Amino acid sequence: MQDGVNGDYVTRIFEGMEAVQAPLWDALLAAQATPTPFMRHAYLQAMTASGSATAHTGWGLRLFTLWQGEDLAAACPVWLKSHSRGEYVFDWAWAEAYERHGLPYYPKAIVASPFTPVPGTRLLARTAADRHALLQVLTAWCEAQALPSLHILFGDETDQAACRQAGLMLRQQVQFHWQNAGWRDFEDFLARLNQDKRKKIRQERRKVRDAGVVFRTVTGAEASDADWAFVQQCYQQTYWEHGNPPYLQPGFFEAMRRDMPEQWVIFIGERAGAAMAMSLIGLQRDAAGSPSVAYGRYWGATQRVDCLHFEACYYQPIAWCIANGVRRFEGGAQGEHKMARALLPVQTASAHWIAHPGFAEAIGRFLQREREGVSDYMDVLAQHSPLRQPQAPQT
Repeated sequence: MQDGVNGDYVTRIFEGMEAVQAPLWDALLAAQATPTPFMRHAYLQAMTASGSATAHTGWGLRLFTLWQGEDLAAACPVWLKSHSRGEYVFDWAWAEAYERHGLPYYPKAIVASPFTPVPGTRLLARTAADRHALLQVLTAWCEAQALPSLHILFGDETDQAACRQAGLMLRQQVQFHWQNAGWRDFEDFLARLNQDKRKKIRQERRKVRDAGVVFRTVTGAEASDADWAFVQQCYQQTYWEHGNPPYLQPGFFEAMRRDMPEQWVIFIGERAGAAMAMSLIGLQRDAAGSPSVAYGRYWGATQRVDCLHFEACYYQPIAWCIANGVRRFEGGAQGEHKMARALLPVQTASAHWIAHPGFAEAIGRFLQREREGVSDYMDVLAQHSPLRQPQAPQT
C-alpha cells in the first residue's frame, strides 16, 4: 500500500480489491450517475482472483482511493498494461508510432473494467470536486512513475466532463444499443420495423425453429451447475474458434455464480433435449431490484445452425427485455449488422492523457479528424434506421 496526502484527501493505493471492503466500494458505485455491475467489487475481484486480469496476463492492478477520515471520497481501478488487448479502444497505431521513434509505449495505465466495453462511470466519486481530485492524483502518479499515458475507457458523461476540465483528450467510438419504447411483446416490436427488416427477422427466427432449436431462460441464481459449466464451455470454444485464447478463466464464472448471480440471465438453446448454444447477458438493477439495463456479453454454440447467433444474441434477449420492462439492451462493441435488429448507433467515449508533448499534439490532431469522421458516420447510419418513419398527416 502507498499513502499520500493531497489537499483535503488521504490517498491510498492498493494492489488488490480485498484492501477495500466490498460494501464501502459498492455503496460509492451505487451513488454514481451510471453504475454498472462491471464495476462492482465482486466483479473486479473475480477478474484478479481467477487469474483473468493479473500482472502475469498483462493487467497489473493498482487500486486508487481517496479518503476523508473514514469516508471513501473517490476510487477507481488502474491497470498497468503491457499490451493493448482486451480493451476495445484501439491504440495499436499509437504504440507502433512510439516504437518507430524508439520510445516505449508500455506499460501504460488504463482505468477500465477488463475485457468489458460497457459504458459507465469509471471514476467513482461523491462529488465533482472529489472526481477532479482523483484525476489529479492519477495524472501526478503517472508522471512520477514515468508512465507514457493514461487512458480512461468507456467513461460516462460525468467522467468525460471531469476529463475535459483536466485537459485530457476525448475520443469517440460507436456502439449499437436497443431502446425499449414500451412494446407489448416481440410482435409489437416487429410491427415498428420496416417491412424488409421485419420479414428478414421472421425468416431468421423460423430457420432456428425449423432446425429444432428451442430456448429456455434462466437467471444466474436459477441456473444449475451444468448450465454454468455450459456457459464456460461455449465462451472458451468461441474464442478458440477465432484463434484466440479465452480471456476469462474458469474461476471467473464460478465467482459470478457465487457472488453476483442476480446480475446474469442465461439463454440456453437446446435440440433434442441437449444444450447446444447459449448467450449470457448482464443486468443493471434499479433501487427496487428490477432489471433496468441489459448488456450482451458472451455467446457460443457447440453445433452450427443458420441464424442461431442472431436468435441467441439479439432476439431472445430483446424478447426478454420487453417481457421484463428493461429499458435498454446494449449489444456490445461495434457491429453495423446490429442495426438490422433495431440496435441503433450511440456514441461512447474514452479519455487520454499523453505524457510526451510531441505525441500528445499529434494524437490530438488525429482525434480531431477521427471525431469528424465519427460524426459523419453517425449521420450516414441515421439514414439507414430500421424503424418505420411515422407518416405525415394528410392535408
